[in-house]
Amino acid sequence: MAAFRKLIFSNRSLFPPSPFLLSFRRGIAFRLFVGGLSYFTTEKVLSDAFSNYGQVVEAKIITDRMSEKSKGFGFVTFASQDEAENAITEMNGKALNGRVIFVDYAKLSTKTGGGGMPIARGPPEPAPEPTPAPTPDS
Repeated sequence: MAAFRKLIFSNRSLFPPSPFLLSFRRGIAFRLFVGGLSYFTTEKVLSDAFSNYGQVVEAKIITDRMSEKSKGFGFVTFASQDEAENAITEMNGKALNGRVIFVDYAKLSTKTGGGGMPIARGPPEPAPEPTPAPTPDS
């Protein structure tokens, strides 16, 4: 079995990886930000609307953690840059579910966690007592 595994994994030309998997491993998939979505737009509706312009790898609508309702924006991932550019050109400023949407390339997230809220680390520090101004005695 080990010899078989060595043969398979050492000679990549026997089983070349698919271009789809390579694009995800290398981070080459083209992700678009879609803003202005109706709160009733589903991921299927979003995927169907953008599939007219190319192969949609993923359509994701961002929801609130507590209420699980849409936040009004989402992301659509395409396999190629040409498809993504075509979708931006054709869908930006168009109506989807009664709302005008805005489409652009998604920015890389620089968030390291915490959800943007400050972390509480105990009670606030007490404010220092103000020093009274000197009063003239004479």
